[in-house]
Amino acid sequence: MKIQESAEDYLESILIIGEQKEFVRAIDIVNHLGISKPSVSVYLKNLRENGYVNIDDKGHLSLTESGLFIAEKIYERHKILSSLLMSLGVDKEIALKDACKIEHDLSDETFEAIKKYYNKNN
Repeated sequence: MKIQESAEDYLESILIIGEQKEFVRAIDIVNHLGISKPSVSVYLKNLRENGYVNIDDKGHLSLTESGLFIAEKIYERHKILSSLLMSLGVDKEIALKDACKIEHDLSDETFEAIKKYYNKNN
């Protein structure tokens, strides 16, 4: 199932923040993505209704199995693509921004070929 790029960004953010903090809250998403609080609230409601995110009574966010699958896929793409770009001599900040753009649009076949090449050469 193909979901929107912005949904992938939210799910990836929850995963990343969850690796750094004990609990993930909506305000953490606001700060991580630089998006307004009302926008984050609306989007998180949609992600919850579509079965990608759980929100407990304290406002703590967690990924469902399907949300985690998407988040891990996007985060793996981000890490490999940014590392590859940096190994080619691209400035770190530019590599991170470009990887974020590229990670959503690559076919699985193309990414697997890039991943295989990257892992073989690193």
